[in-house]
Amino acid sequence: MMSYSKLKKLVLKANLEIKESGLVLFTWGNVSLIDRDLNVVAIKPSGVPYEKMMIDDIVVVDLLGNVVEGNLKPSVDLKTHLELYKAFPKINSVVHTHSTYGTAWAQKAVDIPLLGTTHADYFSDDIPCVRYLLEDEMKDYEKSTGLAITERFKNLNYSHIPGCIVSGHGVFAWGKDSIESVYHATVLEEIAKMAYLTYTLPGKTNKLPKHISDTHYERKHGKNKTYGQ
Repeated sequence: MMSYSKLKKLVLKANLEIKESGLVLFTWGNVSLIDRDLNVVAIKPSGVPYEKMMIDDIVVVDLLGNVVEGNLKPSVDLKTHLELYKAFPKINSVVHTHSTYGTAWAQKAVDIPLLGTTHADYFSDDIPCVRYLLEDEMKDYEKSTGLAITERFKNLNYSHIPGCIVSGHGVFAWGKDSIESVYHATVLEEIAKMAYLTYTLPGKTNKLPKHISDTHYERKHGKNKTYGQ
């Protein structure tokens, strides 16, 4: 269990990192962190420039989205984050960006295919593209986005595929903490870039054979993993 102060400090740091890494321009993104013991979520405030953001600007809300600490409005994407926390109990942080290559694939409205071992080291399959929202879903746009993501993951393992893109929108990634969620968002962008560049080269593009992708994922994340100390 963390204090609100520590929760806000971690969220501020993570939000500054996605800005510094080039994953976001202006205010085009946000990071949140949940404390499942306190049943609260800390998230970036809406529309506040990263270069001006201070720890007291971070907003703490309950799981219904009610502000419990902070004087600013939480990110407009809050309801999406809350739906992900509700549906994915093993995650504790969510990142949303409009990073260039990930968003390009989202605007193409197709999955990011598993083409190489870099992808397979972190995502066990194609990075899924969530469908476009329907007209009647726009009445509660952010919540509907979260529900569409969880719908897409109904038969997918959100721990093995820690992120997605949303048609016409952008990137969502997650992890066990804010460090991991930012890491996954960064990896997803690099994978999207590699896949884009691969498709621009002349000739046929092949997906990575499954026996290779499975081996790469398992050696980093499997029960008998061999990567690391």
